[in-house]
Amino acid sequence: MSMLKSINKNFLSLSPFIVIGSVVILLPIFIYMAYNSISTAKVNAQQLLIEKGAALIRSFEAGTRTGVMGMRWGGPEIEWLLQETALQPDIDYLMIADLQGAIVAHSDRTKTRDRLAGELDLQALFDNEGLQWRYVNNAGSGKIFEVFRKFSPTRKGAHCPMGNGPKSDWFRSRICPGDRTSPHLLIFVGLKTEAIEAALKESIRNTIMTVMVLLLIGFTGIISLAVVQNYREARTSFSRIKAFSDRLVETMPIGLITTDHTGRITVMNDEASAILKIPSADVIGTQGTGVINGQLLASMDNHESSANLSAEEIIYPLKDGTTAALEVIAAPLESDDRSSEGRVILFRDLTELKGLRAEIERSRRLASIGRLAAGVAHEIRNPLSSIKGFATYFSERYREIPGDRKTAEIMVREVDRLNRVVSQLLDFARPMDLHRENESLRTIVDESIAMISLQAENRSIAIVSEGLDEIGLTAIDPDRIRQVFLNLFLNAVEAMEQGGELRIAGSRDSQRGEVVITISDTGNGIPSEDRDKIFDPYYTTKSTGTGLGLAIAHRIIEAHNGTIRVDSISGEGTTFTIRLPRHDAENAYELIGRNGANDAE
Repeated sequence: MSMLKSINKNFLSLSPFIVIGSVVILLPIFIYMAYNSISTAKVNAQQLLIEKGAALIRSFEAGTRTGVMGMRWGGPEIEWLLQETALQPDIDYLMIADLQGAIVAHSDRTKTRDRLAGELDLQALFDNEGLQWRYVNNAGSGKIFEVFRKFSPTRKGAHCPMGNGPKSDWFRSRICPGDRTSPHLLIFVGLKTEAIEAALKESIRNTIMTVMVLLLIGFTGIISLAVVQNYREARTSFSRIKAFSDRLVETMPIGLITTDHTGRITVMNDEASAILKIPSADVIGTQGTGVINGQLLASMDNHESSANLSAEEIIYPLKDGTTAALEVIAAPLESDDRSSEGRVILFRDLTELKGLRAEIERSRRLASIGRLAAGVAHEIRNPLSSIKGFATYFSERYREIPGDRKTAEIMVREVDRLNRVVSQLLDFARPMDLHRENESLRTIVDESIAMISLQAENRSIAIVSEGLDEIGLTAIDPDRIRQVFLNLFLNAVEAMEQGGELRIAGSRDSQRGEVVITISDTGNGIPSEDRDKIFDPYYTTKSTGTGLGLAIAHRIIEAHNGTIRVDSISGEGTTFTIRLPRHDAENAYELIGRNGANDAE
């Protein structure tokens, strides 16, 4: 969980270098764009004022040439035309000046005959004939954009205008000083800049806002690309981690179960399913209390803190009626704020390990018993021989006395019985020599069944065999294996007094290279307190048994490097499972040859 949160944090966090780099790249670009846009707006505004001034000048010249309202040229007429034209809201003034700087006519009559302010080369302006402009400060109107050029009130070659009155004379003298065909005048148009400047300021403000928006969009785009890249990397990392964790969980050799904070099972790996004998697909998403029971749940409840982790062994009841010895470690799943997000439980099956431990302990115990039995048997056989000799002597001596002879014969029989027991004990105690042959287990099973078939028929016991043909040839000692089967078959028949079924099944375990034979009956079963003792010598629940049959069978299977296991439910029946190493023909012949060489020695 913490790993996933770490991925989330990496996904949401950004390197400061990305932010700084974005600013360093985008800011100069957008500053240049803003500067260029503002400069263009200023140039356009200025050009608009220039064009407006030029249009006014052309209009005014056209009016003077045609004689507005039928009037002829003269000072009052020009001033009246200037005043009317200057009434437009964006015009501050219009004026006409001569080359000496004297104002010939002005839209404000009070300024007529004043002189131009500032230093202008009027002659150069007159000679240039082009349109020129400048910014001037008007005391009453503020900043004024002034457009000016040579003024041509008459067409080229026309005479100076005529007028009446003192003003007309003065005006005419200023226009045509000594030359009636060549007026020397300049016209000035003063344009107010408030509206243009307001529009320019609005344009600048809009430009700045646009640039800021574009800068934000660009910055957001770069950040988005970085976030997308982080997301892709986080998703790739998450996919890898998930694949790794899923693979790890599925292949780990111990059982694993996790639950969420509500107790629902979220994960159950294959090993856990195999140990508990519950299909994982049937329990994922269900409440754990409906699946996990007994001491396993208690073990989960006992480990509420991650600091309290310890392994414990429990006996877990399986649904098929058997039990499994489990080593369990449980722990809570916690988030970063220590809140519970569920539980995890790890466990492994110790049943086989405990069985191996029991086998080792049994082997040690049997080895001690064997050594003891060998010594005792040796010490018993000599007195038994003497007793049998004397019993035979008295049997012959008192032939004519029936009571004494019968007593002597009983002594001989009991000595023979004791001798057989001692022989069995010696067989059990001494190392077992195997004479392996490449033999079919099906043949040995059939022969053993034939030997007990009459007893089975008398007790109404059905005998079923299956799968034995699939086993093929196996390198075994036929006589010893026949002894094992015969002993197990007889025990099964004796356990089914009221009839039942004896089933013998064979199969291959290719992964372990073994053959598996199961012998099942439907008899009374073996009590749980007796199951761990049935392979011990001289342990029997039969009144006529010696207690060596299963012990010897165990030794024979063990000598073949195999295992024999018992599973029994009291009142329902017993199953013996025998596992023997399976050798191919070549290995079998090698074993036969090696055993033959050992026998020759």
